[in-house]
Amino acid sequence: MNHLNQKTKGIFCIVTAAFFFSVMNVFVRLAGDLPSVQKSFFRNLVAMCFAALILFKEHKPEPLDRDKVWWLVLRSVFGTASLLCNYYAVDHLVMADAAMLNKIGPFFAILCSFFLLREKVSFVQGLAVAVAFGGSLLIVKPTGFDMETFPAIIGFLGGAFSGISYTMVRVLGKKGVRGPFIIFFFSTFSCAVTLPALLLDYHPMSAAQLGSLLMAGLSAAAAQFAVTSAYRYAPAKELSVYDYSQVLFSAVLGFFLFQQIPDALSWVGYLIIFGTAVLMFLYNNSRPAEG
Repeated sequence: MNHLNQKTKGIFCIVTAAFFFSVMNVFVRLAGDLPSVQKSFFRNLVAMCFAALILFKEHKPEPLDRDKVWWLVLRSVFGTASLLCNYYAVDHLVMADAAMLNKIGPFFAILCSFFLLREKVSFVQGLAVAVAFGGSLLIVKPTGFDMETFPAIIGFLGGAFSGISYTMVRVLGKKGVRGPFIIFFFSTFSCAVTLPALLLDYHPMSAAQLGSLLMAGLSAAAAQFAVTSAYRYAPAKELSVYDYSQVLFSAVLGFFLFQQIPDALSWVGYLIIFGTAVLMFLYNNSRPAEG
């Protein structure tokens, strides 16, 4: 029963994270023509402040050793690379395309979990992720074949780095590192890495642009806390299908904010993703707890 509760919490957290990541992308796009590094810095600055506030209120020291620091650095390196790639893709592709390419991440998360954590993946679980991926392809088919090559490759790399970085979160969770500290370390690392480039190529911002970036940061902070909790509750193979809900949220937000109307193939894709998520939930809950 405890394993079931952990999985349910993980699913709730990953869907919540998907929603806030979609909202974040909306504000990133609304921020206009600013460098990806500048957008990334302000996004992480807000997340860093939130995480620092939580750590300050908890007043609990975080015991670290060389092994934990190594995994924290790896999570931060891949997370920062993913963020920069994703923001570039959001700026140069339509939202649905950027969201789709970001969904390559679950495949890399499952692959890394298999090699790093020795978490077995059943045929049914692997097939479900593949089917959900196919459903997402239907959603972006109208524009997917017209994507420019370079932004598409950058978006793909962003998705890959994302999956790898969240596997590191899973590793850190198993080692007992608290979620707020993981977020604080990552956000601080990312701000430090992007600050020199920001100072060398700072673009003046209007009040609306600054407000959009701050809102993007708030949304990202909420998403980071949710996704960090999700991968500490459950392994990637049990969460990957639900991560595709970001594509659905992006489609809804795109309709109301940018008047993007999904076509028939998109609706088929939505049904496939929702149906696969339900079947995956039933399949995972019918299996005995592992280990």
